[in-house]
Amino acid sequence: MDRTLTLERGQLDSGPAGGGNAGMSLPDTTTVSLIIENMQCGTCMGRIERALKATHGVSAARASLTAKRVSVTFDNQETEPQKLIDALDRTGYRAAESVGNADERASARADDLLRRLGVAGFAAANVMLLSVSVWAGVASDMDKSAASLFHWISALIAMPAIAYAAQPFFSSAASALRARHLNMDVPISLGIILATTMSLYQTWRGTEQVYFDAAIMLTFFLLIGRYLDEKVRVRARGAAENLLGLKALSANVIGEDGSVRRVSARALAPGMCIQVAAGERIPVDGRVVRGTTHVDTSLITGETVPRKAQLGDLVHAGTVNMANSVVVEATATDENTLLADIARLVLAAEQGRGHYVRLADRAARNYAPAVHILGAATLIGWLIAGAGFELSLTHAIAVLIITCPCALALAVPAVQVAAAGRLFSKGIIVKAADGLERLSEVDTIVFDKTGTLTRGEPSLANADDISDATLAAAASLAVASRHPYSRAVVRMARERGIVFSVADAVVEQPGSGLSAGSGETERRLGSASWVGLDLRDEPDVAASSLWFRAGNTAPIALRFEDALRSDAEAVVGELKSRGFHVSLLSGDRESAVRAAARGVGIDDWRADVRPDGKIKHLEALTAEGRRVLMVGDGLNDAPALAAAHASLSPSTAADVSQTASDAVFQGEPLAPIIEILKVARASQDMAKENFGIALAYNVVSVPLAMAGYVTPLIAALAMSLSSIAVTANALRLRGRRLALTRGKFS
Repeated sequence: MDRTLTLERGQLDSGPAGGGNAGMSLPDTTTVSLIIENMQCGTCMGRIERALKATHGVSAARASLTAKRVSVTFDNQETEPQKLIDALDRTGYRAAESVGNADERASARADDLLRRLGVAGFAAANVMLLSVSVWAGVASDMDKSAASLFHWISALIAMPAIAYAAQPFFSSAASALRARHLNMDVPISLGIILATTMSLYQTWRGTEQVYFDAAIMLTFFLLIGRYLDEKVRVRARGAAENLLGLKALSANVIGEDGSVRRVSARALAPGMCIQVAAGERIPVDGRVVRGTTHVDTSLITGETVPRKAQLGDLVHAGTVNMANSVVVEATATDENTLLADIARLVLAAEQGRGHYVRLADRAARNYAPAVHILGAATLIGWLIAGAGFELSLTHAIAVLIITCPCALALAVPAVQVAAAGRLFSKGIIVKAADGLERLSEVDTIVFDKTGTLTRGEPSLANADDISDATLAAAASLAVASRHPYSRAVVRMARERGIVFSVADAVVEQPGSGLSAGSGETERRLGSASWVGLDLRDEPDVAASSLWFRAGNTAPIALRFEDALRSDAEAVVGELKSRGFHVSLLSGDRESAVRAAARGVGIDDWRADVRPDGKIKHLEALTAEGRRVLMVGDGLNDAPALAAAHASLSPSTAADVSQTASDAVFQGEPLAPIIEILKVARASQDMAKENFGIALAYNVVSVPLAMAGYVTPLIAALAMSLSSIAVTANALRLRGRRLALTRGKFS
């Protein structure tokens, strides 16, 4: 049995402002839950538990194969979560600390429905075999006792299966009745219970009016619709929780005596001084009190160029220290950081979206009362006409079964599955249950720049002007740095097939660049001032360039750009030609945003926009009556993605952005945006067609059932045929040719 336990928080008593962690006390024992990605069998469980128990300070470890998790209890004076992860890594298992449960619970509900669906399907198949024998007269011809035996066997199969498989409907109906209102599950449950109870009574009496097959078949088809709906919903939940994955799990706290202690990030408090090594994620919001470095703020601002952080500068939790070790004094921790603020923005936006009422919900508002009225009218009408109670109840049950909303329940999920299958074949994954409906309604498209219109990584723009010898010399310095521009230099050198070695004794000067050698043999790679140039009058050139100088030779510029996606201009042009309003909203600097907007033909653009600013802009567009599609990839886009009427992310996006969006598209081209808009509108047309089929089915079948021409078994078969009809109609979407026009398809 898996037990997901939360990490206990230490009780903090911080010292004076800026004064470390004097008086800090932490609980001696901590329990964490680790996710094990590649745990596949019982042998893996044993190895994982043994590896953890062999780690100094661990007192207990218990693995769960089904949940792929291990619960570990340890003494936090002797070890920490990262050491546990490292121990598993040495054993060959990839691990990470578990940070959320909402998605797990949602997925568990879908899995529970699938199990119930399997039980109902197995029981329905067996009961139908027995029923065919009885209704075809085979068992009756042999012996009436044989038919009775078949009925009792059907009861033994159907009743336990119904009791288990139909629990979601029974529970929902009971909750509705306790709240003194009706929902669709009330007539469903009533039909199942009445058909089963009456069949048991008729079996006990030895008559032929037994309909276990109808009851279990009804349950089976209803579970199909419920499972499809829940499975689609699972992917749309919990974007805010995924933000926790961007938090540092632990931090090095500097005490008043200068000692450094590794503690859980949850135990940090304002005023503590934290040492952040190069390459580490910053665990708190705070100010730099020692050292100078460059910080990758792309998750916050969307800008790929790291920003310089020196004494007194503010840094944020979730950003990455790229260059040198620094000391940061915490000003905000845990739920008070900018990262937590963004999480709250995402959560608020998701909750606002939850009020959107889908077509199926609107159609179902008056459905349940109508079904009860029709069933009661049938029972009373036949009683008045002089039929006995059993016959009148049989006709009423047939009405309840034939009006059960299988076709209605499948109308939207069947189309979603067909649309998702088509889009998946084109590299697009739809995640939100009502995403296609909202995508079909958009008239305004807002793009982010970095990683969306552009590829999201700098490339050497003037590579053709740089000789192999110069590139090799620059790469021998750049390979010692983690800066994105340095990595771009190394990448270009390797793409050319240039062989280079790491320069000896490379020194990195924070905020300036790299150097090796001295005197006439000195080589430098870095900013203009680092190599002896003054470009203060050309800030854009300075911001997008590195310079290389060997000895006393003239400096050589290495210019970088974040190239646009190959079809960005064509896609934007097609969207504009189809009547969509297209704009660009970015947290990047003005010069870069202006250049990107010009490159793709977007006239409406804004730069230096923070996450809350993006939401305000979307709210302003919504107030104008626009339906906005947000396309973005960074953490700074996540709240806007959740707040927009509909949203898309590329597969290279941050995890939280992918989770907040309605769909994710793969590959470098932007053409999937056109495809998903076409499919979204077509899917809504087909959903309406399916509602029409369901309505026509009820118009024809309900009067026949009320008139007594339909038995419960025939009602179940008719209900099944209506479900098959809407599913077959939805499948046409897979191969249909679509063309995007001004608001409709031709």
